[in-house]
Amino acid sequence: MKKYILFTICMIAVTLTNAQSLASVTSAASADLLVAMVLSENSSLNFGSSVLTDASGGTIELPSNSITRVYGGGVATSAASPAPTNASYSVSGNALQTYALVLPTSTTVTHTSISSGVFAMDITLMKARFNGATDDATVSTLSSDGTDSFTVGGTLTILPNQVGGEYTGTFQVSVDYN
Repeated sequence: MKKYILFTICMIAVTLTNAQSLASVTSAASADLLVAMVLSENSSLNFGSSVLTDASGGTIELPSNSITRVYGGGVATSAASPAPTNASYSVSGNALQTYALVLPTSTTVTHTSISSGVFAMDITLMKARFNGATDDATVSTLSSDGTDSFTVGGTLTILPNQVGGEYTGTFQVSVDYN
């Protein structure tokens, strides 16, 4: 009886082993190689010369696609140099690839007076207009030759009793593929 049970167990094991079958599938493989994006500044953001008409402060809006400033409060246009300019940039990378632009929420420009110290103003509401676009945006597509361009504007806030002088600063702009 022991021999019969042992023989049956061996037969079951052999039968199960022989019942297994080999399965295979061919899988796809791919890679997407992106050329590093290049961002170049063509001109810097400059709100130009303006006149303080009173001590109340105010704003200067420089639209993203125009050097026609919009004034609010105690600030007015001036014919003195320098003239206003939008910041402008060129972008290159993979053709027909979409990308996103990141602008700061604000940046500060300062003026240092030897006798009075450091004074500051903020630039906020920064917006971009891509080449050929009719509206401001933060996403664009590189052309068939892998290039694009955009301009930037913003709003400069002049504080009450702001000291006159040249105010300067920097801000970071970045682009990356979507």
